[in-house]
Amino acid sequence: MGDPRRIQIGLVNVECGEGVTILEPSNLYGCSLGDEVFIGPFVEIQRQVSIGARTRIQSHAFICELVTIGEDCFVSHGAMFINDTFSIGGPARGDQTQWKETNIGNRVSIGTNATILPVSICDDVVVGAGSVVTKDITEPGSYAGNPARKLT
Repeated sequence: MGDPRRIQIGLVNVECGEGVTILEPSNLYGCSLGDEVFIGPFVEIQRQVSIGARTRIQSHAFICELVTIGEDCFVSHGAMFINDTFSIGGPARGDQTQWKETNIGNRVSIGTNATILPVSICDDVVVGAGSVVTKDITEPGSYAGNPARKLT
C-alpha cells in the first residue's frame, strides 16, 4: 500500500481588504475579499470568486469558482453554490468551458442549506433556508422553495 497524496491549502493567493476575519479551519484560494468580510470556519472559497465589503459567510458554506457576491450580503450555514449544471449529461470533470457564472447583488441574504445554481440575483433579496435557486431573480423580495419562488 502506498501513502496518500496530501494537499494542504488553508489560505493561498487570497486578496484581502482591510479588517477581514477568517476563522480556521477554512480553505480559500485565488479569491478576493472586500473590506470587513467575515469568513466562518469550515468554509471553502475557490479561485475567481469575489466577495464584497461587509459580507458574512457562515460556517460550512461552499463557494465554487466563478461566483461574485456583492456588498453587505449574508450567506448562512451550509449554503452551496454550483457552477456545473451537468449540461453534457454528467459532470464537466474540470472542463471549465462548461461552467457558468453566478452573480449575487448587494444586500442579499441566503438561508441555511440553500443551493444556488448559476444565476444572477438582484439587490435586496432574501433566499429562504433550504431553497434551490434555479433561475435569475430580477425583482427584490423574499424567495423560498424548490425551485425558489417569490413569496407574496
